[in-house]
Amino acid sequence: MSTDFAAARLNMVESQIRTADVTDLPLQDALRVVARETLVPATKAFLAYADAEVEYAPGRWLLRPRDVGKLLQYLKPRSGETALAIAAPYAAAVLEAMGLTVTRLDGEDLKTPAGGGYDVIICEGAVTAAPAAWAQALALGGRLGVVERNGPVGQATLYVRTEDGLGRRTVFDATPPVLAGFLAEPGFAF
Repeated sequence: MSTDFAAARLNMVESQIRTADVTDLPLQDALRVVARETLVPATKAFLAYADAEVEYAPGRWLLRPRDVGKLLQYLKPRSGETALAIAAPYAAAVLEAMGLTVTRLDGEDLKTPAGGGYDVIICEGAVTAAPAAWAQALALGGRLGVVERNGPVGQATLYVRTEDGLGRRTVFDATPPVLAGFLAEPGFAF
């Protein structure tokens, strides 16, 4: 049985993304053309458009379509901007389709990005707390989107660099797995 990925992609946008109040038309257009199935192992391609996180490498997952669509919309990416995609191959491809220049960070050290001055930074896995180096890599007016998770439910969090410092707000609940290397360190308790 073969999978019609083009139909699955359109169904994903109509039934998972648009119904989650993702109304940004350039973002919807990009989501309709980026082939999620090419970013996961062939044995998991059938899961690419499911309402679930899909592990694309050990300890690394694509966010579920609803979550990545909402997070990208909150980031307000625009053609001509620069972006950093941290363990985020799908978000990177969507941002490129929207006309952004994207740097991908998917190696061993995800906590310390090279360079800076990014307009948009996105991470597709959860972290217990966004590393300070991520926020420091933002340009003035730059936006960082990440799911911070310290328990059963995480919070999609938006950071914005302003002249006064760094603004932070939670925008929706999400439950992706925590990225390898970002688990909370066990503390000492009496």
